[in-house]
Amino acid sequence: MSIIYLLIPIAIILAGIAIWGFFWSVNNGQLDDLESPAHSILYDDDEHLIPDDAKPPKPAEKPE
Repeated sequence: MSIIYLLIPIAIILAGIAIWGFFWSVNNGQLDDLESPAHSILYDDDEHLIPDDAKPPKPAEKPE
C-alpha cells in the first residue's frame, strides 16, 4: 500500500509533462500542417522514370 504514495505523484508528474509537451508543440506550430508530408511523397522526383507515352499532356501555355 505504501507504493501508491510513490506511484501517484509519479503519474501526476508524467501527466503534467505530457500536457506541457502537447501545448508546447501546438504553440510552436508542430501541428499546423499535417497533410503536406503525406502528400509530398506523391510529388517525388521521379519524372525521369515515367515513360513518355504514360505522361499526361502538358497544358498549352496562354499567350500574354
